[in-house]
This record gives sequence, structure tokens and C-alpha cells, in this order.
Amino acid sequence: MRLVIAALLGGVMLFCWGFVSHMLLPTGNMGMGEASNEDVVLAALKQGLPAQAGVYMVPGLAPEQYEDTAAVAAYSAKAVAQPNAVIIYQPVGRDGMAMGPQLATEFGTCTLAALLAAWVMSLGNFSFGKRVTIATVMGLFAWLVISVPYWNWYRFPVQFTAGSLIMTGVGWFLAGLPMAWWLGRRRR
Repeated sequence: MRLVIAALLGGVMLFCWGFVSHMLLPTGNMGMGEASNEDVVLAALKQGLPAQAGVYMVPGLAPEQYEDTAAVAAYSAKAVAQPNAVIIYQPVGRDGMAMGPQLATEFGTCTLAALLAAWVMSLGNFSFGKRVTIATVMGLFAWLVISVPYWNWYRFPVQFTAGSLIMTGVGWFLAGLPMAWWLGRRRR
């Protein structure tokens, strides 16, 4: 029960920090923007992509072409000379302002992640500061293994990656505070 309460405390803190970082601070939108001619882009997506959801790289090179010297050379020339994009595509839209299910999922994943962090924080007789450090380092670990590779391999903007670092590092530091306090209380 101690871990569940610690997870709820951490999950609520992470969820609240997510709200603050996206709605009150510019952190959640760093490196993001809008298309200057959205209708043209949407029409091009419908015409140029398959009718199935997916992640598409433009320009792209299919894995079966990696050994084809001519295809690789053509891709490299195009990649250097043209714009590059990673497109997260959903052929059937949804209202991005109808956030109820997304907020529920976000709270659930924040709490589940906090449960894992609480478990790690409870594995030793750590001080309050060490428990907070463990939570913070777990957040930084997640950033290093997810956001940095996206920047490195998929060319996510530096600003987006920096915003992710701020959101993750600060979020897990803040979540670690009530979790460390709760886990450090004496059992009765």
C-alpha cells in the first residue's frame, strides 16, 4: 500500500507538472510550429501517403534498398538537397481538443511510471535526498534513451529535445519530492 500511495502522489505531481509545462509555460511546445499553408500540406498528405496510420520519413529509403548502391546514392542526394520530415500520420482525423481520454491515459501512465520509480526508491534504506535523486535520474534516463535518439536519428529539433529534457528532468524531480517523503515516513 505504501508503494501505491507513493505512486499516486508521484503520478499526480507528474500530471500537474505536465499541465503547467504545456499550458502555462512554453516548455511543452518548444520546437513545434504550424504549417504556413496547412490546406496544401493536408492535401499532399492525403495524396502522397498510404491510407494507413504510421510514421513516415520523407525522403525515405526502404530497408530492402539499403544494399542497392544506386538507391542509397539517390536517397542521400535527395536528403541533402531537400527538406526532411518525420510524419506521424493518421488518415482519419480526431479532435485534438477533445482531450478526456488522452488526459486519462496520461494520468494512468504517469501513475504507472511513478509506481515503478517508487519501487526502485524503496529497494534500499535511502535518505530523502537519495530517493529524490533516484526519481530524477530515472527521468533523465528515460530522456536519454527516448528523446536523444529521436534527435539523433530522426532529426527532432534541438529545441524540442531541450524542452523534453526540461519537462522530464523537472517533472521527475518534482514527482520525487512527495514520493521520497511518503516512502521515508516511519511505518506504524
